[in-house]
Amino acid sequence: MSRTISWFSCGAASACASKLALRDYDNVIIARCIVDNEHEDNSRFADDISDWLDADIVNLRSDKYVDCWDVWEKTRWLNGPQGARCTVEMKKKVRQRFSEIDDIHIIGFTYEEEHRAIKFNKENPEIATAYPLIDNKISKSMCFDIIRDVGIELPAMYRLGYYNANCIGCVKGGAGYWNKIRVDFRDDFYRMADLEKDIGASCINGRPLATLPPAAGRHKDLYLPDCGLFCGENEGWGKHEPH
Repeated sequence: MSRTISWFSCGAASACASKLALRDYDNVIIARCIVDNEHEDNSRFADDISDWLDADIVNLRSDKYVDCWDVWEKTRWLNGPQGARCTVEMKKKVRQRFSEIDDIHIIGFTYEEEHRAIKFNKENPEIATAYPLIDNKISKSMCFDIIRDVGIELPAMYRLGYYNANCIGCVKGGAGYWNKIRVDFRDDFYRMADLEKDIGASCINGRPLATLPPAAGRHKDLYLPDCGLFCGENEGWGKHEPH
């Protein structure tokens, strides 16, 4: 029997997509790629969601890198036109290693992200996908309401004002995002600033964090797509692995 894998990334959307997957599909596996750069509260949220789903979550890890810092320091690559190296190593390769050819992949794109699903399917026709949130016209704000209504506290990163529960210090973030990281997670900000100097790269289009004015950026710069298993796949590293 083919498997249905719902990829849970500790966000409200992937949690709700997993709930629908268990309702509508057989042989469902809820899978999560563990990345230690995430806020520690993500693990609490995962436990709460596991109880709500009445299903175990299969935890997967990279067999090569400890965390994103390990990826950045060893590969000396942060971000670029092909996407973020950390996502490739800590999530995509882990997903590819776990996947089987006849799997159906449940992806938590929300109703307002239908364009992402269309683009993904067009560029990855070999992957069988399902988008239960889009099919049921469920938006991201509706996902928040669903999680709150069942009495589960949203992950700490949402409560701090971020748009998702991504890693602390996402290399895809803009000026406003990194200035909020400077306030909320000072050590991570300055560790990244030092790493940029060391490898001669930057997260923000050639602007080093060390020279970033504290008032730069806007709140809307905090928006980043949820860093799930298919984040940035259309950018080039889904089929062509980095060297």
